[in-house]
Order: sequence, then structure tokens, then C-alpha cells
Amino acid sequence: MTRLNRRRFLTTAGTAAVGTVLLHACSQGGSNQASESTEVALDPADAPETTTARLGFIALTDSAPLIIAKVKGFYDKYGMTDVSVEKQASWGTTRDNLVLGSGGGGIDGAHILTPMPYLISEGIVTDGNKVPMYILARLNVNGQGICLSNDYTDLKVGVDSAPLKEAFAKRKAEGKELKAAMTFPGGTHDLWIRYWMAAGGIDPDQDVSTIVVPPPQMVANVKVGNMDAFCVGEPWPLQMVNQDLGYNALTTGQLWKDHPEKAFGMRADWVDANPKAAKALLMGTMEGQMWCSQPENKEEMCQILAERAWFNVPFEDIIDRSQGKYDFGLEQVEELPDLMQKYWNDNASYPFKSHDLWFLTENIRWGYLPADTDTQAMVDAVNREDLWREAATALGQEAMIPESTSRGVETFFDGTTFDPENPKAYLDSLAIKRV
Repeated sequence: MTRLNRRRFLTTAGTAAVGTVLLHACSQGGSNQASESTEVALDPADAPETTTARLGFIALTDSAPLIIAKVKGFYDKYGMTDVSVEKQASWGTTRDNLVLGSGGGGIDGAHILTPMPYLISEGIVTDGNKVPMYILARLNVNGQGICLSNDYTDLKVGVDSAPLKEAFAKRKAEGKELKAAMTFPGGTHDLWIRYWMAAGGIDPDQDVSTIVVPPPQMVANVKVGNMDAFCVGEPWPLQMVNQDLGYNALTTGQLWKDHPEKAFGMRADWVDANPKAAKALLMGTMEGQMWCSQPENKEEMCQILAERAWFNVPFEDIIDRSQGKYDFGLEQVEELPDLMQKYWNDNASYPFKSHDLWFLTENIRWGYLPADTDTQAMVDAVNREDLWREAATALGQEAMIPESTSRGVETFFDGTTFDPENPKAYLDSLAIKRV
């Protein structure tokens, strides 16, 4: 168990001191798994301003920390006894519900594609309606899949997308519309598949039609021949392979090892009004991340996620890649434990500002943001790594706090580098772009 700073939150095995408030966690969320959280004594001065929060999630394995925090009672443990973790149909639905807020029947925060809090804050994806958001933590690194339909089986495409260039051109000349699906414009899946295609000489705006498909609908759309390629998070790439509908060209850690992915985002007004409650939510989420990172918990995690209340998919579609085993299809099975989804290890939870800067730079690359966007100012407004550091300290996880808000120069599979000190040099180095 984690150590807690006594002045803030004290885990007790016995009787709490006079003047503290005892909270008992209980199992929730439709799972028959017992809660593992222990009794926590909260100093009344540190008690959350509210015990209620509504959080959204999409059925993707990188939402596991929120689900586990709910099921295992980690939110209850820190005083957030009335947290709901609610399934969203799509990222567009997540956006709309965040704009509404819980006061309008929506949600206060969510498991979310990292760029979305920026796009919502700036009104880019909300018809100009700016709703300030904060990123409190990264939920994971790695763990998305770029997939191809069986029409391209003979090419056996992998990390290098170049073999598709001629095949796409030929099909297009025959009058066929080529479709590459992602989950939200400017989101992580959009940026991965764009980067991958562009690195192979394929223009994602000129050579194909880029379409939006919600993650849980990806496999069904492959089944009816509605797409040639797509990018989505697990468990959907493995489900596609298990149903023999196509194959995986790669897992995204092969594009950029330990790349940032989802975030824990919340409305800024909710956090500002409820700073203690926000910290409690963050601590519960971080404890969920730690729990999900333990190898001995992987099977139980996948059993919980498979339940109807959460993903409603077979356990077999989740477990392998959660343990680092990758069946890419085409009889290609590899053990890649270092490229699987990470929730806590290797600084997976800390929201590096340099990573958010890359996402915004890529959004400029593809025309989602103006070229003159003050990206650093946006990052400083939305990224609340300071709150992450406070929560980590309260959890006794000071050793996990990086020395810098930048992870430094990042290197991609094609040799391209991103220096957060010079984003313009990165943009200038790219052959295919809209800026």
C-alpha cells in the first residue's frame, strides 16, 4: 500500500484520532469483486468540498484506472463517496457532456483523448463555446493499434506504411473511396494514423478520406467493409484479429515508444470550486493506476473491464495485450511487454508538458489549430502537473515526480525528432503538412 502524508490523508489500521472523519469504502460498479481500499481518516480541514462527481469513460482499456478506482473503492477511500463513472457512446458525446457539466445533466470530468481538453478550452470543437479544462494526470502511455482490412493481407504492412501508397493509388484510380478511420478529429488516434501514413508518403487529406468512428463501433464497421485502415485503442484491435476481420500493422508504441495517450481531464470551474475534492479524485485515480500496473492484478482487471457494466466484451479480447502478448494476425505473435499499455510505471501517469506541446504542434500541422497559436500559453493554462505533484506527495510517491516538466527530445520510428524547445524545427522537417 502507498504511504500517505499524515497531515493530509492518513491510512489507519485502528481507531482514528478524535476530530477525524472515518470513511469506509465498498464495492461498486456492478462487479462482484471486493473492495481493496482500507479505512482512511480524513482531517476535517482536508475533507472534500463535495463527495459527488460525475466522470465519463469510453470502452477502452486505458479507462481502467477510473473504473478500478470506482470498483475497488479508491475514490471512497479519499472521501469521494458519490462518484459515478459513466459510459460515453463516443468522444463527441464526452465533449458534449463536458460542455453541459453535471449541473446541466452532463459530466464533470473524463477519461479523454489528451488533445481534447485543449480543443474544448479553445472552443475549437465546440462551435466557439470555450469551456476551460484542466489535465490532472496522464492515464497511460502506449497501447493503441493501427489496423488494416483483409483487403491488404497480401502486403503484410507493418510499421512502414509505404507499401500502401501504390495500393491506395491503384484502388483510388479504380473509383473506390479509401477510408481511414479514427475516433475524433485532432485526437490521439487521428494523429497516430496521420503520422504513420504521412511517414510512408501518403497524404491523409488528399490520398484517403479520413472518417470518424466511435471506438466501440470500429469492429462492426470493418465487418461491413466500411474502412481500409483505422486506429483505435484496445480492446478493439485484438477483437478484430480474434474475429479474423483484418490484421494489425502495429501497436503504437512501435511508432513512438512510451508515447502519451489518454488523460484524466476535468472542467476547470469544477476543480477551482472544489480543489480538495479534485485532489481526492486525483489520488483515487492514481491509486487505480498503481493497482492496474501490478502484473498479479492484470487478469482481475480484465475480468472487471469485460463485465456488462463496463465494456461488455469477451475477456479474451482484453487479456493478451494487457499482459504484453500481441497477436497481430497473419500468424504473427510477439511478446512485447515493454510496448503494452502502462498506467504508472515509467512515469506513465505524470502529465509532461512537453508531450502536450507535441499534440498541439501536430494539431497545427494538420490545420486544426492556427499556425500562430501560442501553444506554450495553452499548455500552461490546461496542464495542471502541479496538482499531480501535490497528489503524488500526499500518496508518498515523491520518487515518481520527474525533475522536469519536459521529457526532453523525443524520437519517432522514422528517425524524426521533436525537441520541445524548438517545435518549429520539428514542423519544418515534415514533408506532408497543412502549414
